[in-house]
Amino acid sequence: MILGVIPARGGSKAIPRKNIKKLLGYPLIWWTIQAAKESERLDRFVVSTEDEEIAEISRSFGAEVIPRPSHLASDRSIITDVLKHILEKIKADIIVLLVPTSPVRVNNIIDRSIDLFLKKDVDSLATGYMSKYSEWGTSPEIPRQGKKSYFIADGCVYIHKAKVILSGNWYGKKLEKMVVPHYYNFDIDEEADFWAVEGLLTNLQRSKL
Repeated sequence: MILGVIPARGGSKAIPRKNIKKLLGYPLIWWTIQAAKESERLDRFVVSTEDEEIAEISRSFGAEVIPRPSHLASDRSIITDVLKHILEKIKADIIVLLVPTSPVRVNNIIDRSIDLFLKKDVDSLATGYMSKYSEWGTSPEIPRQGKKSYFIADGCVYIHKAKVILSGNWYGKKLEKMVVPHYYNFDIDEEADFWAVEGLLTNLQRSKL
């Protein structure tokens, strides 16, 4: 079984109640729930939260909710433990992590990621982009095109074989890096990110991507 997991804890310091703050008229988490519902590859998806309001809102949009223990909902909690908690309750072969703070998931990105994961037969896959930036003062002044690039996971889609997570690891030995267009790379962390993503989603909807 391919299981989607949407982690959405109630605490957020930079933007209070971020996961249910409105984005173009819908709670932020709605965008990820909707993308999961539209997926043809996910056999099942759940929302993991310790927050009752988030749970109620998620259910109202058709999501199944798995209550999260409070010790897995602190600032110091790690996502591997959250996923492991889900897998201990729901048996799955593959787990797809869909973070609500990366709400741009158009053009069947979830299913295309799963298809690539299966085709490559890897342990873990992440969407992201190639970065050529480095801290100022740490490298000589050369054109950006001439700099070595490295992959940055963007948070849009993470996929793992369940055994990787159950073993306590964040990724397996065989990795696939799926480079995607820049509009998938936006992660909402502060208020300005909401403004940027609102404009981005508006233009994507007009483009019908």
